[in-house]
Amino acid sequence: MEEKILTTKKNGMAVLLLSILLYILAVVLLILGASGACAPTYVHANGSILHDYSRFDPSGIFVACGLIWLCLGWILFLGLKVLKPQEALVLTLFGKYVGTLKGEGFYFVNPFCSSVNPAAKTKLNQSGDVDSGKSNALGAVLTAANGQTQQVELSSKKVSLKIMTLNNSRQKVNDCLGNPVEIGIAVMWRVVDTAKAVFNVDNYKEYLSLQCDSALRNIVRIYPYDVAQNVDTTGDGVADEGSLRGSSEVVAQRIRDEIQSKVADAGLEIIEARITYLAYAPEIAAVMLQRQQASAIIDARKMIVDGAVGMVEMALDRLKENQVVDLDEERKAAMVSNLLVVLCGNQNAQPVVNSGSLY
Repeated sequence: MEEKILTTKKNGMAVLLLSILLYILAVVLLILGASGACAPTYVHANGSILHDYSRFDPSGIFVACGLIWLCLGWILFLGLKVLKPQEALVLTLFGKYVGTLKGEGFYFVNPFCSSVNPAAKTKLNQSGDVDSGKSNALGAVLTAANGQTQQVELSSKKVSLKIMTLNNSRQKVNDCLGNPVEIGIAVMWRVVDTAKAVFNVDNYKEYLSLQCDSALRNIVRIYPYDVAQNVDTTGDGVADEGSLRGSSEVVAQRIRDEIQSKVADAGLEIIEARITYLAYAPEIAAVMLQRQQASAIIDARKMIVDGAVGMVEMALDRLKENQVVDLDEERKAAMVSNLLVVLCGNQNAQPVVNSGSLY
């Protein structure tokens, strides 16, 4: 299905004014015909006005034309279309696609053309479609017999060409190591081909949402949540350090490309995809937190031990270099042990003063 852009002139205002004038003319003709003002007349010798019914009387034609226009003239109003910036209208005539109106303006098209937009009533968690308790579509308020007020929505058949933001619901997906993670994405998209969007898929908004879920699962299962050993995320057969947490830009780009490949036939363009939420699933979040804490403690202990050993080596070298005291191997071992206990302990050491002999 190829998109056809209609080059209809913006003559809606002229048709509207012409229709109103014709309605006024029809009312005038109806009044003239009903009153017989157009019947042939002549003036009698005594001054009275008489009607000559032997001549042609156009009153009946005036009444017929006025009634016909009053009954059928409203059909022209069906062809009046108003478009705002970044809006389009897909038109069909008795089931055949005739073209798409684009560009703001007041148009007049074939009154028997109908606009098509199967996604007009679809509500997704996205900009321009979020139902936050207030109707965002044209609506009318009706009062029922029991006195309750009801909101009746009159959805528009126009196709928005603006950039939309789809904030899909969070998905629970297993990463490449089998750990369940929760992830959410925001997708910026827009319609670039109205004919494909309307006719190639049943509902392009729902189609986009399902493809986002599918692409998200396909990409997330390739990556681990955090950096892991012997994991190939690029498919080149070489282990790398790719992860959901550390390579969010790369993951988002791959998700965007995956979605674009799926929705191209629907006339949609994916501008950008971003990860908005990333966390372990609640059932393993506590265990993974303990694992991270343990890893952090081990790394901290390694750093403390490395620093303590260096300080002990420096102390022994300084004592030997300055010839402050001459220690044998047994006393060196005791000094090293005491210094390591003091430097690696979690609490401050209590000093003990030796007032006796060292030996």
